[in-house]
This record gives sequence, structure tokens and C-alpha cells, in this order.
Amino acid sequence: MSASVIGVAADPHAEQFREQVLAELDVLARVARRLTRDHHAAEDLVQETLLRAYRGHARFDGRHPRAWLLTILRNTHLNQVRKRRPDLLEDEVAQRLPARGSDGRAEGAAEQALHDDLDPVVRDALAMLSANHRAVIALVDLDGLTYQEAADLLEVPVGTVMSRLHRARRKVRARLEAHGTVEERP
Repeated sequence: MSASVIGVAADPHAEQFREQVLAELDVLARVARRLTRDHHAAEDLVQETLLRAYRGHARFDGRHPRAWLLTILRNTHLNQVRKRRPDLLEDEVAQRLPARGSDGRAEGAAEQALHDDLDPVVRDALAMLSANHRAVIALVDLDGLTYQEAADLLEVPVGTVMSRLHRARRKVRARLEAHGTVEERP
């Protein structure tokens, strides 16, 4: 039932917000899973991000909605981490559990992403990268963020993202060449 049928005027602000945000929901969800390393926490983070974005939408100039939303997501996540600091003692206990992920605890979101739809050889090549290199590959190549968006999210200069991505891709290619998955370059 439409808003006009039930006697409520359509809110143009809400419609504009919906148009700008719906296209970015998948990216927000993927990045939130990488940040939180937990599906439910990621959903909560995205929901809180959308609430904050809706409240601040009147001040948004309409340009670069993805960068705007990712900035809100990052800041919301940082605020949540700060509030959670007393729980860090629990994390010390969790660190004593058998290691499965690169963080020394349960498998993290980056590792989970590597298990999803990737060939095992590619997954192993990505797993051999440092956390910084794996992060830029995940954000740019897997999540489809621009260099600037990845830089904003990682809080590093764009040039750093570009150089890390170049090195990471070169290392992955070398591993794939050594495995015979791709042909060596002349």
C-alpha cells in the first residue's frame, strides 16, 4: 500500500536516502563483516550505520554516497570498539583457544572470505600475504571499493593503498606462477 493511498504524504527525503543507500548495502555488509569478523555484529553495525546516515542525510551533499557511508561505518565501528574496551580481558582468554585464523583466534572475516568462492590455490596465495596486503586485496579486488574508499576505510593515503595492492598482486601472481596456475610472464 503506498503512502498516498493511506493518506500520508511521501517523504522525498526518505526516497532520496533510499536511492543513495540501497545500491551500497552489499558493500556495507561485506566491509562490516571484515571489520567485525562476526556475521551478527556486522548486521548490527550496518543497521547502526544506516540509522546514523539517515539522521545526518540532510547535511549530506549527495556526492559520493559510498565514501560517505563507509566513513560512517568506520566511525561507528571505532566507537563500538571503544565502548567495548572493558571486554578486552575476555579477548585474552579467547586468544588462548586453538588458533585457526591469522588473528590467532577463531577464523576471521578475511579468512572466511578466502574460503568462499575462491580456488584453493588462489586462497592459499592470498593467505600467504601480510594482513595489510590481504586487506587491500579484499577491499579493492573482492569488495570492489575504489582506491580512495579503501584508503578512507584503512585510514592510509591513496598511494599506500596503490602500492600495497601492487605488491600484493605481484606476490599472488608469483605464487600462482610457481604453482603453474598462470603462465609466467616473459
